[in-house]
Amino acid sequence: MSHPKFWDDPQNSNRVVAQLKSLKATVEPWQVAYKRYQELKELADILKEEEQELISSLNQDLDVLLKDLRELELKTLLDGEFDKNSAILSINAGAGGTESCDWVSMLFRMYARWGQDHRYKVKTIDTLFGEEAGIKNITLLVEGEYAYGYLKAERGVHRLVRISPFDANKRRHTSFASVDVIPEIQDNIDVKVEDKDLIIETYRSSGPGGQHMQKTDSAVRITHRPTGIVVQCQNERSQYQNRQTALKVLKARLYELERRRQEEKLLKHYGAEKKKIEWGSQIRSYIMHPYNLVKDHRTGYETGDVNYVMDGGIDKFIEAYLRSLKTKA
Repeated sequence: MSHPKFWDDPQNSNRVVAQLKSLKATVEPWQVAYKRYQELKELADILKEEEQELISSLNQDLDVLLKDLRELELKTLLDGEFDKNSAILSINAGAGGTESCDWVSMLFRMYARWGQDHRYKVKTIDTLFGEEAGIKNITLLVEGEYAYGYLKAERGVHRLVRISPFDANKRRHTSFASVDVIPEIQDNIDVKVEDKDLIIETYRSSGPGGQHMQKTDSAVRITHRPTGIVVQCQNERSQYQNRQTALKVLKARLYELERRRQEEKLLKHYGAEKKKIEWGSQIRSYIMHPYNLVKDHRTGYETGDVNYVMDGGIDKFIEAYLRSLKTKA
């Protein structure tokens, strides 16, 4: 950056500046933590046994430092190629009609709360509402560093067991929803999308929204002919913005499709068994009746505080999954 001609190439200079910011964001928290550790150690060395109040204060500061260190350690597990990227998260209702649509809306609220708690920007790209209640499917863009690294732990089938609020006989129902998470692809990743391969349609937005959304054909649907992938965006104000967002999602899905194809080839080559994601092979169960329990079937981690989880408290599940990946590796 100190080179005289560094700023002559804006594209390259912006990339280097972004890289520097990312490296500083990684290193500086560890430097701050180490400095706090040294201060606490020096204070501990001069404390006397009878200074109970100061000792208690020191222990509290130490607990805070240990909590921060645990969070920093967790970030070291996010070393995948796209773990630092924003995430595109889709939730789809399974069999079960209104029950499953309501379950999708509950999961949407859970992830929105989680995003807000972590200061991520959660943006709704497309929503298809249920016929009676809830949401059939919804696509979100979770913007911020490491959003994909964390949320990739949520990919799979989620099962809900509860007394249905839609059943007059108050019977217990089981509902399923699938969650898919892919990284947002940056502009420097080359994904070829040719105009001749695209079918671009416009339509009027549906569901709750402002007058502008419902009175203009601003929503955009793009179909990629070679793969059959369909993406939609209806939540931006203009047709152009919806088109750009839809293209961004399409590129991410095409990149993820190719990545998974290559992965499957490797698994086939080495004779590895690929586990299918299908109804009944849930990664996590949320039980609200006859007892309260949320259990992740991949790691065994569980909690009885269902309400806390549904309010976005999924960090322990994510942490357990990320640590299990490293253990297997």
